[in-house]
Amino acid sequence: MVLLTNSSLSASEIAEKAKIRRTAVYEILKTFAEKGYCNVIETNTILKYEIINPRIILDKIQADFNLENEKRVGNLKDTFKNLMPLYKSETDESDNTVNIELIRGFNKHRTAKFIELLNSAREEILFMVRFEMFVSKELDQTAVNFINNGGIIRSIYEASLNFKIVDRNENVSIATMDGFIDLCEYYEKNGEKLKISQLELPNITIFDREIVFINIDPKDIPRHSRADIIIRNKDFAMRMMDLFNYYWSQGYTTQEFKKIQSQFDLKESIKEVLEK
Repeated sequence: MVLLTNSSLSASEIAEKAKIRRTAVYEILKTFAEKGYCNVIETNTILKYEIINPRIILDKIQADFNLENEKRVGNLKDTFKNLMPLYKSETDESDNTVNIELIRGFNKHRTAKFIELLNSAREEILFMVRFEMFVSKELDQTAVNFINNGGIIRSIYEASLNFKIVDRNENVSIATMDGFIDLCEYYEKNGEKLKISQLELPNITIFDREIVFINIDPKDIPRHSRADIIIRNKDFAMRMMDLFNYYWSQGYTTQEFKKIQSQFDLKESIKEVLEK
């Protein structure tokens, strides 16, 4: 503080103004000089010290932090470069007749796991979806590539308005039934086969009739306690396909749903009145 508020000073002057022992001041000034925080000015009789512009000090400290961080990230990447080839390198598929994985908590790893399954799908993906939070009117590039490569995506969407729509310009709007239908038509136009259900749906995805991803997010449970379950078992996947096919048979095509939309709007209005 003394250096900041004064011009060049000797160590004795700094010690007196700062009320610090002169021996301690010399150690501090030596450190400042080594780090480039102050200039050492030689006069005919004594050394004087002058702080440099604080903005420059800020830039120097920030650059040091960035350099240290780059080194740490580099070391981390080098370490994991050696670890990644070991991941499941000795897995015996004969021992994985039933493989259940629980992912707990509200974090990015749950999403990463789902994307990993999406990227590894080969032929067919079946979605049962209840839109929540924010939904984009953009088909995921992974899904586009999957369809373009001959993959089949069949989806059942619950006719619900408990979400908001985000457009390509990041504008957010409250979902309406027209917006919901527009979203479904957009997905259909891009190759997705879908139906709309008036029944309450579980959030379940079936990959290649082998793997089932179940999203469990009841609203009365804290975020950190929510969970997803991944079950790698063909028999279980087939039973979940039976459930999917039941909801599919009860669902409406987009055109069919348009015709009964007014009935749905009336039903939602009555529901809102009863809840109030």
